[in-house]
Amino acid sequence: MTPVVAAKKLRKFDPKTFLSTINGGRKIEDFSKKQTVFAQGDSSDAVFYIREGKVKLTVVSKAGKEATIGILNKGDFFGEGCLTGQPRRLCSATAMIDCSVMKIDKKYMVQVLHEEHTFSDMFVAYLLTRNIRYEEDLVDQLFNSSEKRLARILLLLAHFGKEGKPEILIPKMSQETLAEMIGTTRSRVSFFMNRFRKLGFIDYQAGDELQVHSSLLNIVLHD
Repeated sequence: MTPVVAAKKLRKFDPKTFLSTINGGRKIEDFSKKQTVFAQGDSSDAVFYIREGKVKLTVVSKAGKEATIGILNKGDFFGEGCLTGQPRRLCSATAMIDCSVMKIDKKYMVQVLHEEHTFSDMFVAYLLTRNIRYEEDLVDQLFNSSEKRLARILLLLAHFGKEGKPEILIPKMSQETLAEMIGTTRSRVSFFMNRFRKLGFIDYQAGDELQVHSSLLNIVLHD
């Protein structure tokens, strides 16, 4: 075995380094608040990874009605539908705040998934975790009240229940967006948000941020 081949064999692949450096089929792009990362119907040719910021996924029906289907945070992937042969984007991705995003070309992403087991294990684990989240969302939608659904969404946006320190401050979203996400009306969201504020569960900060307190868990856990 030549020294070059041996060095390649001994090289340890680091997913964090891979997702933070520019090389070949990947590049880092910055998006300002409300800027479109990709639009519904665009060519699906890359996977994205959020290095900093938050991204909103929305879909528009043939009748022109828009719905929010997900809010993604730092460390999340999106646009992976291209890996299954999806030719066009089925939704739009928009920066909720200033974002730094890694764009990985489809061909390069497939190559890394095949060659680097450390990365493929991490990526599969991420997809499985997100699939569980979707199942929990469905159960939440079927069995919980709109008040509990709203409390759960706010806690998820604030990263409660995840490893590490929770992100107490989150970008303030419109009540229409929150209503779309939990399947209720804007007026109901307004009523519950005012109630949460009066009970000390949330606070409105100066600017565009909302402060979520751990006491909001009382709404989710209360039968």
